[in-house]
Formats: sequence, C-alpha cells, structure tokens
Amino acid sequence: MKRSRTAALLTAAATLLVGAVALVSRPDPAVAHGAAMTPGSRTFLCWRDGLTATGEIRPNNPACAAAVAQSGANSLYNWFSVLRSDAGGRTVGFIPDGQLCSGGNPGFTGYNLARTDWPVTHLTAGAQMEFRYSNWAHHPGTFYFYVTKDSWSPTRPLAWSDLEEQPFLTVTNPPQRGAVGTNDGHYYFNGTLPSGKSGRHIIYSRWVRSDSQENFFGCSDVVFDGGNGEVTGVGPGGTVPPDPTTPPPDPTTPPPHTGDCMAVYRVVNAWQGGFQAEVEIMNHGSTPFAGWTASWTWPGGQSISQIWNATQTTSGSSVTATNVSWNGTVPPEGTTTFGFLANGTNALPTITCARR
Repeated sequence: MKRSRTAALLTAAATLLVGAVALVSRPDPAVAHGAAMTPGSRTFLCWRDGLTATGEIRPNNPACAAAVAQSGANSLYNWFSVLRSDAGGRTVGFIPDGQLCSGGNPGFTGYNLARTDWPVTHLTAGAQMEFRYSNWAHHPGTFYFYVTKDSWSPTRPLAWSDLEEQPFLTVTNPPQRGAVGTNDGHYYFNGTLPSGKSGRHIIYSRWVRSDSQENFFGCSDVVFDGGNGEVTGVGPGGTVPPDPTTPPPDPTTPPPHTGDCMAVYRVVNAWQGGFQAEVEIMNHGSTPFAGWTASWTWPGGQSISQIWNATQTTSGSSVTATNVSWNGTVPPEGTTTFGFLANGTNALPTITCARR
C-alpha cells in the first residue's frame, strides 16, 4: 500500500471482460444488455477485431482504432451497451442526427465517425438470413431493423433522414439460444433482407424494451454484393468466416432472466503489485432484493486487503462478498456498488451474484 494511491493516480486502469462479468463505462450509469451480432454492429465487430488472447483489446481495424481513441477501450469491453435508459421508444428528435450509431450515449461517440473502413458484413439483397442479437440480459421487447436509402453516403454521419422510413424487419420477443450474460448467447430470428439494394449501406437496429424505458441502438455496416454473411475488416488478416447459419440441434428458448442478479466488475486503478476494483450489483427482477451475495475465485493468488460497502469471507482462492446493512435493498432495475483493494496482478475473475 506504500505506492498504491500515487501509482493508482498515474496508471491507466485495465478493464477485462470474462464470462458472466460485464464492465460498464461511466458516462452512462445504465446497464449493458445487448447489440446486433449478425449482421454485426460496429461495437461487436470492433470487439472481435481487437480482442487478444489475454483479454486486452487492441484494435487492428483503423476505424475501430479511431473509435477507441475517442471513446476509450471500455466501449469495446462493453460492446453490448449502446443504450439509453430514458428513451422509451423515442427516435427522431430524441437521438440527434449524427449520433444514431451511439444512440446519443456519450460513452460511444467514436462509433458515429463517418468512415469507409469500418468492418463490413457482405450480404445479398432480398435474401433470407438468420439475425442474431446479444442477450446479455434477457428482457421482453421489440426489435426494429432499418436500412439506409440509396442516397446515403458513408462519408457523412448517419441522420434519421438517411434511413428508409419503415423498418424492413420487426420482431417481438424472439427465442434465444446460449447462456444469458455471455458473449455467445443471443436471440435469433429469420428475416428477409431489403431487396433492390446494392453497394455499401448501414442496417440500423433498435431494441425497445416493453418492461422499462431502456432502448438499445446500433449501426451494422454492410455491403450488398451477393455475399452470405462474410465479414471483412476484422482481425490482423482482415477477414473472418461468416457466422454459422444452421442452428444447433434442438435449440432451446430459455425462460426470462430469472436469476435477477447480475454482477458488473471494473478495475478502477492498477499499480505494481496491486489494484483497486469495484463490483456493481444489479437487480433485473420485478421485486426488490432484501440482500445479495457475490462470489468469485481468484485465478492467480490475488487477495483482498481492504473492502468497503460489503463484508467478505474467503476459503482459499474463493471469495464471497455480502451486502452490509445500508445497501442490501436493491429495487427492480436498481444497482448498488462495493469496492476493494487487492494484492497481486490485475485479475480476471468470473463473478456471479444471487439475491437473498
């Protein structure tokens, strides 16, 4: 602890996403829940572009690098969090022209940049396609997909007048496969791509929750050139294979997010031999928490030296944090936070939480 406070102020925080843990960028206190995966949104494909074996994000694509330079790497650790918690279905006049790709969220302004080198998905106009949308947290609601007019140009930021007036696809409460709260879990639904389109376009997506005012937004850069979902401009080689179009055997439709409790882990500061982190506990249920616990296992011998807004018990490398008297009650869609100082290197714990 001799160097911790000074070094912490001088060292950039590293935030790493693992398993069921989300990391939240601070400009918007809302929770991260989902984004288009097929065709991939800018944040999703830039996350794929820059993700390394260690979990660090180092963009290869120049547009992704420019977005991170403006909005920070947290925007990609949180690729599923382009949202406004107060949107309530509003569009024109609520999200300003030029800010559609960020949804007006100040943490994602870099993804509004007018560039011709974003990662792009190759599609065939009028074809059937399986759309996929992240289900980081399950909520009821309706998905809307629009396409840009033929007059749109990628050299200018997207405006509402650049979109065809009506969505070409609308889906309410689709099924999902894979685990909620992971990078692989997603809603899936078939749809027909717009006909008569050619060349570069943006497919713009909105997810309007029916159980709250929270809405999600995203820009997916596509080219209608007879492709079948191939993605280019991602990774060191610039190309990745298309997402599978055949569903796995017996796809399941999990029930709504009945676990209710979701944990968000964030490294605040890091220094030689230690780091400071915080965990945000979120209630995604319909009734208040009377208390909560968060549990994880340290991956490399780390240990907590000080904790606040929670009490801890440890058993070897396993840690359980429990609410204190003043932060056990968490209302529906509410949050509370605890933090700690730890010895060791910046960790990659998978944190789970449960209501009490």
